[in-house]
Amino acid sequence: MHIENLVKMANQIGSFFEAMPDREEALADIAGHVKKFWEPRMKRAFLAHVDAGGEGVDPIVLEAVAHHRDRFEVTLAATAA
Repeated sequence: MHIENLVKMANQIGSFFEAMPDREEALADIAGHVKKFWEPRMKRAFLAHVDAGGEGVDPIVLEAVAHHRDRFEVTLAATAA
């Protein structure tokens, strides 16, 4: 999957949750959505992009990664499933 597609999808998720009145809940929900619906290779590629500067990633998504990085990271159990 191309990083441009992942960035677009992440930004769409961020835009959806940005309307929530509770910012912390919105950040947690962004991270939770990625954890639940993205496959491990998508999460790895996206985090690598963020770590390389995160070009094109909306601020709310970068904030979600900063506050809930563990939900974006791939665990050994997730790759075995």
